[in-house]
Amino acid sequence: MNTSIVPATADTATLVLVALLAGASAASLAVLLARSLIALPAEDRTWLDRPPRFMHALWWPTRWIAQAVDPLLSARGREHLMTRLRLAGLDFAVSPAQLLAHRIAVGGLGALFAALVANAWQLPILACALTGALGGSLLAWSWFNDRTRARRRLLLKQLPFVLDLITLCVEAGLNLNGALQQAVAKGPAGPLRDELQRVLRDVRAGQSRAEALRRFAARIDEPAIASLVSAIIQAENMGMSLGPVLRAQGEQRRSERFSRAEKAAMEAPVKMLLPLIAFIFPCTFLVLGFPIAMKFLAMGL
Repeated sequence: MNTSIVPATADTATLVLVALLAGASAASLAVLLARSLIALPAEDRTWLDRPPRFMHALWWPTRWIAQAVDPLLSARGREHLMTRLRLAGLDFAVSPAQLLAHRIAVGGLGALFAALVANAWQLPILACALTGALGGSLLAWSWFNDRTRARRRLLLKQLPFVLDLITLCVEAGLNLNGALQQAVAKGPAGPLRDELQRVLRDVRAGQSRAEALRRFAARIDEPAIASLVSAIIQAENMGMSLGPVLRAQGEQRRSERFSRAEKAAMEAPVKMLLPLIAFIFPCTFLVLGFPIAMKFLAMGL
């Protein structure tokens, strides 16, 4: 009797010790996590823009992860991310480390959700968690790329109208700064108006107008904007009237917008081919073939 009770008692003591050690480790990890969250410095966003909604929902874990990621970023990687932030119009809202940290935070949320689903459905938890993390990271970058492309499309769409407005103001007797101010005040809301406002802000800060326009072209990184800035600077250096130059630029930008619309219309049938083959054709064949199959089954074939 004694020999059978002793091993059982030893096993129980071992399990209790393991449970205590696991609980102590979890408690220590929780304490360290809480201290790191408490030690997170307050963020001064007085001169910064509000983060977009998709990022603001996870802003607290994003800031916490960014604090650890920031020292690991190289100068080249930081510059690359900052260039992408400028193209998305987020360089005054998000830092490069926060952009990378947001991708990690969304990946972690995707891993947690996938692990919970896998546990409920009795699936491999590790594989599902890795898949969820990858899916979350891809979702974050897909959102960022979609925002950049949408901003570029809207900017090019508004450019001819804003150029016509600036041309009208210049031909009415205003100088270029006054015309830009009128375009900002009366133009449609969007990325182009925000960028022109930054140009005026740079000029008021003491930069020359040519340098402010060059920075504008560098931020957008679009051939149409680069051509417009180059034409304006060249016309000012040569003492030419800006009215005809701006009018010609507006007509050219309008022609380019029409060409882009034609190209998108011609690409639409090709883009519809895959959904048509993958989804619409099988459903059509199923609807047409089901009555025929039922008749064959009724005939005993």
